[in-house]
Amino acid sequence: MAIQRRMPIGAEPFPDGVHLRVWAPDRQDVRACVVEGGRRGEPVRLERDGEGYHAGVLPDAGAGTLYGLLLDGDEKLYPDPASRFQPQGVHGPSAVVDPDAYRWNDDAWQGPPAAGNVLYEMHVGAFTKEGTWTAAMAELPALAELGVTVIEMMPAAEFAGAFGWGYDGVALFAPTRLYGEPDDLRRFVDRAHQLGIAVIHDVVYNHLGPDGNYLKEFAKAYFTDRYENEWGEPINFDGPGSSAVREYFVANARYWAEEFHIDGLRLDATQQIFDASPVHVITEIAEAMREAAGPRRTLIIGENEPQQVQVVRSARDGGIGLDAVWNDDFHHSAMVALTGRSEAYYSDHLGRAQEFVSAAKYGFLFQGQRYAWQKDLKRGRGTPTFGLPPQRFVWFLQNHDQIANSATGARVHELCHPGSLRALTALMLLSPGTPMLFMGQEFLASSPFLYFADNEPELARKVAQGRAEFLSQFSSVATPLIRKRLKDPTDPRTFEDSKLDHAEREENAHAWLLHRDLLAVRRADAAFARNEPGRVDGAVLGADAFVLRFFGPEPPEDRLLLVNLGRDLRLEPMPEPLLAPPVDLEWRLRWRSEDPRYGGIGIPPFEPAEPWILSARSALVLAPAAGKPRDPARSNPGMARTN
Repeated sequence: MAIQRRMPIGAEPFPDGVHLRVWAPDRQDVRACVVEGGRRGEPVRLERDGEGYHAGVLPDAGAGTLYGLLLDGDEKLYPDPASRFQPQGVHGPSAVVDPDAYRWNDDAWQGPPAAGNVLYEMHVGAFTKEGTWTAAMAELPALAELGVTVIEMMPAAEFAGAFGWGYDGVALFAPTRLYGEPDDLRRFVDRAHQLGIAVIHDVVYNHLGPDGNYLKEFAKAYFTDRYENEWGEPINFDGPGSSAVREYFVANARYWAEEFHIDGLRLDATQQIFDASPVHVITEIAEAMREAAGPRRTLIIGENEPQQVQVVRSARDGGIGLDAVWNDDFHHSAMVALTGRSEAYYSDHLGRAQEFVSAAKYGFLFQGQRYAWQKDLKRGRGTPTFGLPPQRFVWFLQNHDQIANSATGARVHELCHPGSLRALTALMLLSPGTPMLFMGQEFLASSPFLYFADNEPELARKVAQGRAEFLSQFSSVATPLIRKRLKDPTDPRTFEDSKLDHAEREENAHAWLLHRDLLAVRRADAAFARNEPGRVDGAVLGADAFVLRFFGPEPPEDRLLLVNLGRDLRLEPMPEPLLAPPVDLEWRLRWRSEDPRYGGIGIPPFEPAEPWILSARSALVLAPAAGKPRDPARSNPGMARTN
């Protein structure tokens, strides 16, 4: 009877032993051997087929067995390209894992909500002092109470060294040993599901890291020189031999869904995933992920620096078919508004009211216009977003890149006025887009988030040089004085300094309460919860002030969000239709960012019939309510009395 494998490659335990299958078209002789007590067992030759796959059985092996691969008589023992676990690191032997040994408790889980998600970007290693999935699991109830619905877990595939961001992974099927064992990840996901939180995995399918990448030893066709990649050799998704390469990455997406119940993916730098095939490999990856999830909903997000909106358009509309894309434009405008600085890639954003109104209505700000910072763009930056649901765009004030892309890795609350941050936090969390928090943002974490990578000396030198060159685009960082103060990415203290202290959740309870209350408002109000196009309109009220009107299912459910990032503004007169209340109702104050409970200093009383005062650096939410009875003669001139 034929064995029914889960995946086309890798080691899988069966009653008669461990079945291995490896794609190595460049090799004629591939042998596998068990490693026990540091000693190798008798090699077992794998049979080669006509497509370059080698398959066989290790008869006396099972879950937990360590093994390696010998290639064409070479004595060097290589890890399995589809290893499920690397307990001794990227250069050590692979371990057999039995995915059925874990008993799941999430049968009732249906996946992330179809709309209304709130993302939380997490680096597991820096999320807690312990830096493990088990320690992170203890903090999940607090995230559920906060209102988080999806954890976006930074890359957790095995990478070299004792710490790092994970974007230089090399064993893409192996959860990193640094955060625990594979079943620890399963327990983390299982617990998140029981609390109503989805987990999506940030995957890097555009390149592999330089240390421990042995794929070329098995097949040079994994990579191509027909494209240029910013971080390493491009993956071969459309050249000779690419069918097996595509199978490797498509299987990897399925694997996370099937064996770890991961709810989706965040695809790193999709613009660097090159494919001229009739069906883009990203489309195949997304479809495989959804199929593997079965009846559970999934969420697949892309990062796309040039803002190519086709990544979130459906395949039938000529797109790739992802669910959402990161919105850098909102972040850039927000940072300019908060800090006043517009260096480097911030230089084409003004941080003015118009930008926030346009972002709320259309997602990206640059949709083909000239973009001075990237002078080499022939057609301008971005493509049109018209007609797309606003939930397609992920809004954030901070993420791992943007915090670390500075001299000190300082978080935004250390760079701006607290009132302005509260106001823009309200905009982000109530926005028609999909909001994302970066870990610790909700309690004003004092720890920076720095770039850290435990590389071997020669690679460390190159990485540090490249990092300094990248940061030199910021003129304030390019000075010799600042460059001397840049943290060494390879210093363990750089990693340790970036870890959160969850005791600060209590110390800065006002900030945590701000985020929790805003997310509660987002859930409770139908106007904020709606996600169809055209549900939001906005108007500029001043250079630094604007209004967004969120249209509810019925006029009494409309909401106004007023944001003023400048000095006190008196609205008199108010010739703006969006400020008009629904018929026979008047606006009442529902929420204010300057509430003392959030660390604010209060605002003047709001009287709808009096001139409105928008306090400096603040945000208000207004809701309609019944007002005082009106004189019929004043409300309807046709009913005026005559003498």
